Amino acid sequence: MKVLLLNGSPHKNGCTYTALSEVAKVLNENDIETEIFWIGTKPIISCNACMKCTEKGECTFDNDKVNEFVKKAYEADGFVFGSPVHYAAATGGITSFLGRAFYSNGHGKGGEAFAFKPGASVVSARRGGNSATYDQLNKFMGISQMPIITSYYWNMVHGNTPEEVMQDEEGISTMRQLARNMAYFLKCIEAGHEKGLEHEVEPKARTNFIR
Repeated sequence: MKVLLLNGSPHKNGCTYTALSEVAKVLNENDIETEIFWIGTKPIISCNACMKCTEKGECTFDNDKVNEFVKKAYEADGFVFGSPVHYAAATGGITSFLGRAFYSNGHGKGGEAFAFKPGASVVSARRGGNSATYDQLNKFMGISQMPIITSYYWNMVHGNTPEEVMQDEEGISTMRQLARNMAYFLKCIEAGHEKGLEHEVEPKARTNFIR
């Protein structure tokens, strides 16, 4: 089993990475492989609804890491999406990144990369804006049939530097418990597959408010 952790910070080894690393460490202790994937610092264009992904099976914009991440996502069993807080919201980079990753992934012959796989959000802030950012990231999973993994507090850490994050005892403990909950859920899914359990999916109804 493998969990793919997305670092949506412009700082590769900053506070968000520190929180994700704590999650990864405990997952590894539970015999689950991990990879921390950094979105980088290049500009990330948002989805412009060109719909070319319906023809290509991937996002038509290929000057960043979105398609690379989605290819890895098909092989992953679970996800953790991490972002620092910018103006009480997730970074513009990870917002654009996830918008294209989630929208474009379901159009290829391989099916959806994220559906039915557990995911979690992790948020890092110096002081405030965590809850709004946490809710924002969870919405990507909530519309994609992904079980959302939580901890015994909202998945957030505080600190202005990686060293300060490690001093946030409750936040770091929350990261560790999140990893344990993720590991448990993945093992439950694996046990269900061994017993032949499958998801039942009802055909999706699509309605418009204006006719």
